[in-house]
Amino acid sequence: MIYLDNSATTQPFDEVLDSYTKVAKSYFGNPSSLHGIGGQAEKLLSQARTQIASLLHTKPQEILFTSGGSEGNNLAIKGVALQYQTRGKHIITTSIEHPSVSEACNQLQELGFEITFLPVDKDGSVSLEILENEIRDDTILVSTIHVNNEVGIIQPIEEIGNVLKKYPKVLFHVDHVQGVGKVPLDFEKAKIDLCTISGHKFNGLKGTGVLFVRQGVKLKPLIAGGEQEMLVRAGTENVPGFVALAKALRLTMTDIEKKVKYLSELKQNILEQLTQISDVSINTPLKGSAPHIINFSINGLKPEVFVHLLEEDNIFVSTTSACSSKKNIPSKTLLAMGLTERLANSSIRISLSPMSRMEDVPILIETIQTALTKLRNVMRY
Repeated sequence: MIYLDNSATTQPFDEVLDSYTKVAKSYFGNPSSLHGIGGQAEKLLSQARTQIASLLHTKPQEILFTSGGSEGNNLAIKGVALQYQTRGKHIITTSIEHPSVSEACNQLQELGFEITFLPVDKDGSVSLEILENEIRDDTILVSTIHVNNEVGIIQPIEEIGNVLKKYPKVLFHVDHVQGVGKVPLDFEKAKIDLCTISGHKFNGLKGTGVLFVRQGVKLKPLIAGGEQEMLVRAGTENVPGFVALAKALRLTMTDIEKKVKYLSELKQNILEQLTQISDVSINTPLKGSAPHIINFSINGLKPEVFVHLLEEDNIFVSTTSACSSKKNIPSKTLLAMGLTERLANSSIRISLSPMSRMEDVPILIETIQTALTKLRNVMRY
């Protein structure tokens, strides 16, 4: 099997699965319970929080456990909106966000909030000048993705943070889900107030994630109930999942420079060969993109058929983000970058991991060429 859909989800590390199983079996207590079994679970939860904070260079009290990227993004955006709505009801985001951001903003519009969706240039980047021009007295939040999940564009997070330093009442949220372990991000240097990560994107387990909330920032809870997670997220904590999340993050950050270098070399190898294939248009910019994502269009051919043709040879890629892949609509990211609807509707995403193998590249390229030949022959009849 050649698995190249790592932006959708990654294969859990064996050590992560081992940690989950051990904790779930031997330390199954509710961390809110007063007895010793609950105390054991609470201690493990605290250790996981401290370890994650250390790896992210934050404070343990700034780490809020969630079920993943979608919940983290919704909690950050809606939590800020509801908490600070007396200050203002204007939010700025971009036109190429993950659906968990764009749809959360659409819901807030229905509640009377005003959302500005910033345009991007042909390379998918946000203009700092346009951003600053859109900031108003009633702006309370800027939310932007770090690494675009479809094309791999890296937004200038640190530069955006520097712009927002001049506007202390505007909070800054970053969706870092695709960046963890691939593109470094210094929360302090970039002046980030809230940041979302998701465990299953870096070889952890689905249903686990973290929302970094800078000390002093308040969020209106979206789930009412108990006093878990600093009174922000009610519900019994998934202790084995969060212990496994800490393990996944530690393993991901080990030898990180070496892993990123390998991903960059692997991506370059694939790109060099893809550009030699007729009917293939590369959509991911060569500069300013993450080392693990390659997006290309196949000249109007049906991408879902292409994906299934590759699957017949045990190669797994995707058409767009996993959250939108079954809608059969053009990529909004590619449309925002100025591509035609024909190209935006025939895009393919290859997403790599450090476990991807360089020796699989020739097999991948040959299979792509064969699949395209089959599709062209079908179109002739």
